[in-house]
Amino acid sequence: MQLRYKLWLEKEGEKAFGDGPIDILRRVERTGSLRKAAEEINMSYSQAWNLMKSLEKRLGFPLLKRRVGGERGGGSEVTAEARELMAKYEIFCQRAAQSLNSLYREVFEKFEEED
Repeated sequence: MQLRYKLWLEKEGEKAFGDGPIDILRRVERTGSLRKAAEEINMSYSQAWNLMKSLEKRLGFPLLKRRVGGERGGGSEVTAEARELMAKYEIFCQRAAQSLNSLYREVFEKFEEED
């Protein structure tokens, strides 16, 4: 047997943050572009834009600073608030994984020995 789980954060019953949004934000950090980040995961730019806007509304703070195109083109940058949320979410997920795996071993130890 193997433990499987998925974590995310909700606000008022709606998903506010999780693995998908953090993946997009990490890609924006690397590429400097929401459009490029969306392309990498085969998501349309409009879907990515709408997702970020809805998450920002739920969270109450901006996730991205957007630069309008021009001579050097536009782009996006992850905000300080988003970076802090990302760091805390990653710490939380690491600690949750450790706790859940420890609890799993404790509760299902007998079954694991039979494998």
